[in-house]
Amino acid sequence: MVKYVFSAAIAGMLMVSGCQSGSGGSADSRVMQQNIGSVNPYLWRASLDTFENLPVANADPIGGLINYDWKSFESAPNERIKATVYILDTRLRADGVKVSVFRQQKNEAGDWVDAEVDPETALQLENKILDRARLLKNSQLG
Repeated sequence: MVKYVFSAAIAGMLMVSGCQSGSGGSADSRVMQQNIGSVNPYLWRASLDTFENLPVANADPIGGLINYDWKSFESAPNERIKATVYILDTRLRADGVKVSVFRQQKNEAGDWVDAEVDPETALQLENKILDRARLLKNSQLG
């Protein structure tokens, strides 16, 4: 089911990005008209790009929620992370995206236990998504 939702979201984003040609209005307004009732397509795509190394657990392109599943990296095998991205607006705004990051570490018994996450991490990831979204928008308008 997750693969179908994710595939539908990607297909929708590709269809929207293909709607950039045509007459009347700015490219940005045409993109927004195609996304009435959904989230900002640039923030959505930028979120997927930013977390490309994490597996998607589930995604809701209408509600603007992307849940990523746990992943460990070779550089830190006793630690794993996951994230949730909330896209909060149809417009490309600084307050249009929120990221929550979760981290766990293995204890001596081999069980995963919650670990502290630096509060700056989520803010840095939000800024990275916003930067990528702006780049995507500018490439579509140019």
